[in-house]
Amino acid sequence: MLFTPFKIRDIELKNRIVVSPMCQYSAQDGFANDWHFVHLGSRAVGGAALVLTEATAVSPEGRISPHDLGIWKDEHIEQLQKITHFIEQQGAVPGMQLAHAGRKASKTEPWNGDKLIPLANGGWKTTAPSSIPFSDDSDTPIELTKEEINKIIADFRSATARALKAGFKVLEIHGAHGYLINEFLSPLSNKRTDEYGGSFENRTRFLLEIIAAMRSVWPSAYPLFLRISASDWTADGWTIEDSVKLGKIVKDKGIDLIDCSSGGVVPNVKIPAASGYQLPFAEAVRKGAGIPTGAVGIIVQPEQAEAIIANGQADLVFMARELLRDPYFPLRAARELDYDIKWPLQYERAKRKK
Repeated sequence: MLFTPFKIRDIELKNRIVVSPMCQYSAQDGFANDWHFVHLGSRAVGGAALVLTEATAVSPEGRISPHDLGIWKDEHIEQLQKITHFIEQQGAVPGMQLAHAGRKASKTEPWNGDKLIPLANGGWKTTAPSSIPFSDDSDTPIELTKEEINKIIADFRSATARALKAGFKVLEIHGAHGYLINEFLSPLSNKRTDEYGGSFENRTRFLLEIIAAMRSVWPSAYPLFLRISASDWTADGWTIEDSVKLGKIVKDKGIDLIDCSSGGVVPNVKIPAASGYQLPFAEAVRKGAGIPTGAVGIIVQPEQAEAIIANGQADLVFMARELLRDPYFPLRAARELDYDIKWPLQYERAKRKK
């Protein structure tokens, strides 16, 4: 089942394995470079059906770090076109995740401590639905005005149009891990008293307006995914029941699949991270909302990935760290599951013959 095709709108994926968005912190002024070409291209060579970029900022201030990938200006398109063209040459589908970091922006790379970058050192002022810092050592963000909210929605729309020109065929909205959209969704980070805060309907308004803006320029033939944190893992936060409710709404607004992750909106919560620990979220949203889902989170074995699809727990398997360890996991998984798939011609002599 892991190697059965999956058609969504007019796009057919050759199997169910997706390269999950993974920040590389290797861009300059948002521009893709040789690192991104090799990182993404090698996973397409390795047999994944859909290759998603890292969280790609829709504006400079929407970056997590100064070295995030970006798509806020037309000049970014040319380098991305080279990547999408190569991915498609390998029989994979190129996808991009669009994001705004919100109050978790202006940080150094993880290998440099993931620390706040002061304004004097090239950092920038963060924004959020409410003026609440993420943690004690984080910047206190500026509460967004309605005009600024509209500007960000327009940024997502413009980024969508550029992604189309760059050759991407699938887009994913990053609504998880404590970044801006997640900050609006969660009652832990959204304390607004206007139409963007308070009730479930108000807290989801920002996301729904982004979906509408993106769908206005994104072809009806192409899928639009949404990544959510299906649970905040803490009392009084966003719950799996909220996720199911949201799924029922967005499937009629232009979202084709929900990629179910979790956590990130507040620090110091206990997350029972173990193999497949987020799988129940994907299964609950798939069954409760009647929308296709993606499973992500410590999925490392071919048999595990196969079982997820075979048991109807999710429609796609999003893989991150395992594909960092082994870009050719899909080729290896097919061998181990005794399923014959097409290898790159250049690698055919290494394929096990029956």
